Amino acid sequence: MNWKKEIKSWGIMLGIFAFLYFTGLITPIVGGLQSMVLSTGLIKPKVLLENKEKEAFDYTGQFLDEYGDRVGLSQFRGKTLFINLWATWCPPCRAEMPHISDLYDKLKDEGQVEFLMIALDDDFSKSIQFVEDKKFSFPVIHAAYGLNPSLQSQAIPTTLVVSPEGEVVFYQEGMSNFNNQEFQDFLLGL
Repeated sequence: MNWKKEIKSWGIMLGIFAFLYFTGLITPIVGGLQSMVLSTGLIKPKVLLENKEKEAFDYTGQFLDEYGDRVGLSQFRGKTLFINLWATWCPPCRAEMPHISDLYDKLKDEGQVEFLMIALDDDFSKSIQFVEDKKFSFPVIHAAYGLNPSLQSQAIPTTLVVSPEGEVVFYQEGMSNFNNQEFQDFLLGL
């Protein structure tokens, strides 16, 4: 008789998971849970480069902004760049977005750091709508023309920081809470 209870329990859990998956609710729920974990401060970016040290950044490439205008990477030469590759269907991307938005709000008036939030969704309107719905203030651009070799990654989210001298000084695949004093000091110190 115990096995009947076990099967019933598994059936209920599977039913809940199937409902969340097929309604599309799984992505925002998992993203929200991951964002709460990031809020604890347990997962912070390592301000050390592993693997892409002092690599020269490739400024070739163009993107589309939310108004349909082209944005060339070359216009950001000589500036500190915070670049994030993300998509709306990616729970870890969603999880770190509120923290990136807070960091952007703190640094946008400093004029020292440019934020390039590069959306990888096939449909850019989904990305724009997501940012508007969440009331994030950072601008988004779309990888409509692809990614150059400096932006190629095995996973999303991927975040990199490029120094004004054109060197990749930070590279991380996976989510993190970038809204902390150490990372702010790192960006402003470039």
